[in-house]
Amino acid sequence: MSGIPHDHYEPKTGAEKWLNNRLPIIGLVYDTLMIPTPKNLNWMWIWGIVLAFCLVLQIITGVVLAMHYTPHVDLAFASVEHIMRDVNGGHMLRYLHANGASLFFFAVYLHIFRGLYYGSHKAPREVTWIIGMLIYLCMMGTAFMGYVLPWGQMSFWGATVITGLFGAIPGIGEPIQTWLLGGPAVDNATLNRFFSLHYLLPFVIAALVIVHVWAFHSTGNNNPTGVEVRRGSKEEANRDALPFWPYFVIKDLFALAVVLVVFFAVVGFMPNYLGHPDNYIEANPLATPAHIVPEWYFLPFYAILRAFTADVWVVIAANWLTFGIVDAKFFGVLAMFGAILVMALAPWLDTSSVRSGRYRPMFRWWFALLVIDFVLLMWCGAMPAEEPYATISLIASAYWFAYFLIILPLLGVIEKPTPLPATIEEDFNAHYGVKTHPAE
Repeated sequence: MSGIPHDHYEPKTGAEKWLNNRLPIIGLVYDTLMIPTPKNLNWMWIWGIVLAFCLVLQIITGVVLAMHYTPHVDLAFASVEHIMRDVNGGHMLRYLHANGASLFFFAVYLHIFRGLYYGSHKAPREVTWIIGMLIYLCMMGTAFMGYVLPWGQMSFWGATVITGLFGAIPGIGEPIQTWLLGGPAVDNATLNRFFSLHYLLPFVIAALVIVHVWAFHSTGNNNPTGVEVRRGSKEEANRDALPFWPYFVIKDLFALAVVLVVFFAVVGFMPNYLGHPDNYIEANPLATPAHIVPEWYFLPFYAILRAFTADVWVVIAANWLTFGIVDAKFFGVLAMFGAILVMALAPWLDTSSVRSGRYRPMFRWWFALLVIDFVLLMWCGAMPAEEPYATISLIASAYWFAYFLIILPLLGVIEKPTPLPATIEEDFNAHYGVKTHPAE
C-alpha cells in the first residue's frame, strides 16, 4: 500500500478477526477505499472509473453474446443476425458491446494523454505506466479480433490486411502469419483462433488492471501539480489528501453517470454510427471492398502504417542500409508498432525535472500540437491512400516520432519551468480555498 500515513483497517468483532487472520480481504478493500488521494484532482481523473465500467460491461455482454454466437465461416454472419433478430434483447446486447468498445478506447486515449500531460508516467510511476501500456496493447488485440467475429466484408478483409503485416517480417514472418491464420489464408481456423483469444484476453486485461491499480496505490496517485503528498506525518498528509471514499468515489460516480447518459443516447439512437456499412454484407473472399478501413480507434496507427511508402527517403535509406531486408511494408509495420513503443518509453524520454505540464510553458504548446497531430492521423487513416492524405499522414507521423524522440528530451534541457506550489494544500487553497480580505 501507499507509504502515505493513514488509518488502516482494524477488525473489531470476533468474526472479523478470524477472517482477517486467514484472508485479509476486508482489510484490503478498506485500505483501497480509504487510501489518501490528493485533494486537488480535477475532472481529468474520472476516466479510471469509466474504464473499469467498460471492462465489466464488455465481459458481461461478451459472455452472453458468446452463448449465441457460432464461430464458423458458414454460420458466423447468420448467428450474429440471429442475435440481432431472435434473441431476447440481443440487439441491445450487441450494440452495448460494439459501442462499449468505442467508449473503452475513447476513455483510454483521454486517460493516456492526461498521463502524458500531467507527468503520471514519471518516477516513481514508471511501472504503473508500462502496465497501462500493456493493457492498451491487449485492448487493441482484443478489439481487432472482435471486429473479425461478425464475418462481414470489413471483418474478413481487415483480418486479411492486418495478418498480412506479420508476413512482412523478414525470415520468420510467413511462419508466424501461417500460425496466426491456422492455414495459408483467412478461413475457419482463423475465425476459431480469434474467437478463442477474443474471449480470453478480457480476463488477461482484468488481471493487468488489478496489478495497475495495485501499482499506483503503492506509489500514491499523481495530481495536477505533480507535487507529492507530504509523508512526514498523518496530520501533514491529511492537509494534502482526502480518503478515496467517500469524496472521490462520489465524484467519479457522478462523472460516470454523465458519461453514461451520452453513451446510452448513442446506443439507443445511433448505434451504427461508428460502424462500417460494408460489415453488414457477409464476407466474400472474391469481392474486395473499395476502401478497407479499421475501426476509428485504430485509425491513427493505420495512417502511420500507410505513410511510409517505397518512395519516402527514410524507407529508401533503411532499405539500402539493410541490403533490402527492410522494405516499405516492413518499415510501415515497424513504424506502427514503434509509434506505440515511443509512447511506452515516455518515462525515460521525458527529461524534465518538473512533472506536470501545467508548469512547463513550452511543453504545453508542443503537447497541444501532439493532440492535434493524433486527431489529424485519425482523419488521415479514414481517407483513401492517395494525395494529399499520403503527404499529410507522413508529416503527421514524423511529428509523432519527433515529439517523443527529439522534442521531449530537449525540452527537459532548454525549458524554464514556472514556480511550483510548495504543497498540494497550497495549490488547492489557491484554486478552491476561501480568500480572506483585510478589514477596511
